[in-house]
Amino acid sequence: MKLTNEGKAEILVQALPYIQKYYDQIVVVKYGGNAMIDEDLKKTVMRDLVLLAQIGVKVVLVHGGGPEITETLAKMNIESKFVDGLRVTDREQIDVVQMVLAGKVNKDLVALIGSAGGKAIGLCGIDGGMIEARPVSKALGFVGEVVSVDTKPVLDALNAGYIPVISSLGYDKEGNVYNINADTAASRIAGELKASSFINMTDIKGILEDPADENSLIKEVNASEALELIRDGVISGGMIPKVKCCVEAIRRGVKKVFIIDGRVPHAILIEVLSDEGIGTMFY
Repeated sequence: MKLTNEGKAEILVQALPYIQKYYDQIVVVKYGGNAMIDEDLKKTVMRDLVLLAQIGVKVVLVHGGGPEITETLAKMNIESKFVDGLRVTDREQIDVVQMVLAGKVNKDLVALIGSAGGKAIGLCGIDGGMIEARPVSKALGFVGEVVSVDTKPVLDALNAGYIPVISSLGYDKEGNVYNINADTAASRIAGELKASSFINMTDIKGILEDPADENSLIKEVNASEALELIRDGVISGGMIPKVKCCVEAIRRGVKKVFIIDGRVPHAILIEVLSDEGIGTMFY
């Protein structure tokens, strides 16, 4: 159905309170999953981020790139191994991870934002000493956990009018580079920025009361109740670390955290600029 001019105007009027609410506020978006693989969805997401930036939202994009890393390693005849969802990363593989994340994936996203009329600058956790890390375990090699975050490079980019596009790498004081889970990196960056919102784009609708029923979406979760949902088995599998990252962001000062379905076109705009929302909100 084609919208009339009056219909388009009404949509803008309805969005006005949300535009005012988020004006000059920091919104951190963690981007990955199918929304990052599907080229049409990827372009839509980047256009949506440009729109938010144009109406005065300070957008920070944090991304992973697991499928691209796996594909590149396979082309090099290097097998990918995982332990508890984390990629085992030896000295040879961390070079590939750095190349793919900070190079190809990061710059592709920057270019897409530029083609949509926005201004973006590519960063990774190594730049400006942004993310200091340490190894998670000896068995995982160069997989890191966050020690500290220096937000100055991010704030400098925002204040200069850019959308910072950050790949989830870190470093230590000996100069080693670490592969960091993108959910972990994004939630910590959001927390340190005291962001107004942290939006985690994933491949399901949100937290489901019944994992087999997509209509059983839990729309709001108090952060203090999230661990109970994990204990009760409502939250399980790969959603557990995502939810723990969301809770951590709330505890570090983020006002609202959302898990949304990145497969839905314009999911970010629906969540930010309407009162309906499409995912699960943590508060």
